[in-house]
Parts: sequence; C-alpha cells; structure tokens
Amino acid sequence: MLTVSSLGLFVYGVYSAVWPIVDILRGAQLELWAEIGLVAFGLLLALSAAFVRVQLPGGLLLALGASLGLQALAVHTAAHLRQGLAPQIGRAVLACGLLALAYAGGRHRTSP
Repeated sequence: MLTVSSLGLFVYGVYSAVWPIVDILRGAQLELWAEIGLVAFGLLLALSAAFVRVQLPGGLLLALGASLGLQALAVHTAAHLRQGLAPQIGRAVLACGLLALAYAGGRHRTSP
C-alpha cells in the first residue's frame, strides 16, 4: 500500500508541476505567480512522495501540505478556466485517497 500511495503522490506531483510549464509554452492562461505556485507545490509533492515511502517523520504532513497548496491553487485555476467544481472534487478525492493509503500503509508496516 505504501508503494502504491508513494507512486501515486509522485505522479500527481509531477503532473501538477509539468502542466503549468506546458501551459506557459502554449500561451499562459493563468498569472505567472499561479503557474510558479503550481510548479513549486507539484515538485514539493513529488519530493514528499519519497519521504512518505521511507517513512521519514513529517513526510506525510509534507505531502498533506503540498496537496492542500495544490488544492488552493485549483480553486484559482477553476475560476480562470471556468471548469466548475467537478475537477476540484476529483483532485480532493484523489489526494485524500492517496494520503489515507499512505497513512494506512505506514501504520500497517510499523505495527508490532
């Protein structure tokens, strides 16, 4: 479970970091600060996936913080791109599921 959640967090983080770069190259639809924020939080989530995998203390909280940052910027993105509420709910469910899976996997591994 821990490996699956770590891979999921890593893929979600890389996607969140690459999408703004592609958006800038195609003609930015968002402000530069929002694009930079998405890249930063995406890279932070990808980095925290490694910390979650090795069960570094605070790794799961770092992943939670990066996910919350991405969720906050998703609200801004949805307002600009007129996407509505569905993509935000999807991202929230994905992030909560991956974090719950990481928590359960870490708890299962460290129990006596």
